[in-house]
Amino acid sequence: MLHRAIATLRDTLRPHLGLSKDRVETLALIVVAMVSARTVNLSHLAAERPGTTLVASTYRRLQRFFQHVRLGPDWAAPIAAELAGLRGSWYLALDRTQWRIGSREVNFLVLAAVTRRFRVPLIWTLIPGRGNSGTRQRIALMRRYLRLFDVSTIRLLLADREFIGRAWTDFLCENNIPFAIRLRGDLRITTEDGHELRLDARLHWRRRGKHFTGWLGAGAERARHRLSFAAKPLPSGEWLIIATNQPTRRALDAYAKRWAIECLFGDAKTRGLNLEDTRLTDPRKLGLLMGLVALALAWAARAARDLLGTRWPKRKSHGYLAKSWFRTGFDRIRNLLRSDPMEAIDPWRRIVRKPRKICRVV
Repeated sequence: MLHRAIATLRDTLRPHLGLSKDRVETLALIVVAMVSARTVNLSHLAAERPGTTLVASTYRRLQRFFQHVRLGPDWAAPIAAELAGLRGSWYLALDRTQWRIGSREVNFLVLAAVTRRFRVPLIWTLIPGRGNSGTRQRIALMRRYLRLFDVSTIRLLLADREFIGRAWTDFLCENNIPFAIRLRGDLRITTEDGHELRLDARLHWRRRGKHFTGWLGAGAERARHRLSFAAKPLPSGEWLIIATNQPTRRALDAYAKRWAIECLFGDAKTRGLNLEDTRLTDPRKLGLLMGLVALALAWAARAARDLLGTRWPKRKSHGYLAKSWFRTGFDRIRNLLRSDPMEAIDPWRRIVRKPRKICRVV
């Protein structure tokens, strides 16, 4: 039955990919195996293949897939969005996740779609070495998103303190991208009345309130576009300060949804697919692997949606969910892969719109 399910998934995906039949079947095998085995390690995935084929032969087949297949950098985004059932507009969250493979640093910059119930990675890039992303990398990432999805799909772009800069916010304003980005208190701004001072100094003006407008930077380095700023105290004693080009109350309330991308990284790592188990270090292969992980996460989101409908997972006495939306769908798929594999892959057959062909193979 599992062999039949993989073949059906292959036939479902083949019209959306510019790959041969055997390559698409290997891709389908990898996605199914990584969910079943809860890992992306190729040696473990090889053991998940049904039938009498030697594990060593399957392992070599998986190695050749990553060695020879060349897919466009954004090949998985339209499929993942359609599989997860993204419609209308959604929040976007921008953040990094990094880990070490031996002496090599893996540092992904990820742009993820966040809805009320689930989160799915759409666009990503690898940053060489450790450390933060640059403005050019962020702008390039957003341009790639806008080539696939209309700007109207962005309800609000959410990002933490490291994702700030005058050129970056000017780019977002000029492209009509709504955003709410957290700021450090030591950043200098220019207020509407001409004062050039640090944000934390502005917040000491108690009589002025915590919602105001101005420009990032000061003097000749001032940003071109005026922004709104909002702040509120946190239980830890520090300030949550955001810059936005939207109404401040809405942006401040929505900023809490940024945490969903941290949960997404947990889904991809220890709480789900154990992405850090990979031994791949080549940037192209890692990008391909992340695309497969994105499909698996979207699959779990759709499975939870099909199982629960408009209901939510049960809550415990403390108010938190007993199982996250991701784990509800993820556990459902893993159970069905052992009892009814054809039902497990049923969400894939709901892909009714044909995503753009953005893949190539050499």
